[in-house]
Amino acid sequence: MAGDTQHVSIQLENVAVVRRGGDGRKVPILSDISFSAKSGEITAIVGPSGGGKSSLIRLINRLSDPTGGTIYLDGEDISGLDPLRLRRRVAMAPQKPIMFEGTVLDNLLLPFRYRQEPLPASDGPEVAHALELARLDPELLDRDSRTLSLGQQQRASLARALITRPRVLLLDEPTSALDRPTADHLAATLHDICRSQQLTVILVTHDLRLTEKIADHLVYLEAGRIREAGRAVDLLSNPQSPELRRFLAEPDAKEF
Repeated sequence: MAGDTQHVSIQLENVAVVRRGGDGRKVPILSDISFSAKSGEITAIVGPSGGGKSSLIRLINRLSDPTGGTIYLDGEDISGLDPLRLRRRVAMAPQKPIMFEGTVLDNLLLPFRYRQEPLPASDGPEVAHALELARLDPELLDRDSRTLSLGQQQRASLARALITRPRVLLLDEPTSALDRPTADHLAATLHDICRSQQLTVILVTHDLRLTEKIADHLVYLEAGRIREAGRAVDLLSNPQSPELRRFLAEPDAKEF
């Protein structure tokens, strides 16, 4: 834990998302979502499929916008921030690592090309720092990105998210396609990155074993509402809400 230097970097207040269904009626996707996430800590968002987890995490770097409520980054309402600039500070690694045509280095430089910013040197500190954090072998830089193993692709995707030195890292099911040893190695990497860089890490996961290993806080989301939130170790060992107790008792959910 990061002692007194911790501060809230992401805060959601009464966030809601309403979509219009095929019949024209309004359908609530998320309702009254409020929680905060601190630097140097990992917040896991868990819950049944279809509960709104991925919809929620996409709001935090404005891949979509809420229909109600406010999201703050370091006290600043993100609705007033340019989305491209925001994503330099709030990076996201998708569920399935996407490797674009070209080398691993080409992929790492995409965030700079996307924002039309000067490209860092291949042997410069930005690239070296991202590779070190993601524990990706520098010898892979010249490899065709699509020839990487799945675990290597996941680390390359992580390095691409980290190369702009973000304040917040969003992860959507980061271990869902990985075997257990690879997932455990990635979990250790995420834990170390969060602590050493004082990052705010928010991850959506179905993997409660991962949550138990690395999460500081847990947000349990069901049917678009937070049913319980608090310290991960407390909620996993002694859930108070019937919804979370039921979820933890499901054989398919509990992967310790």
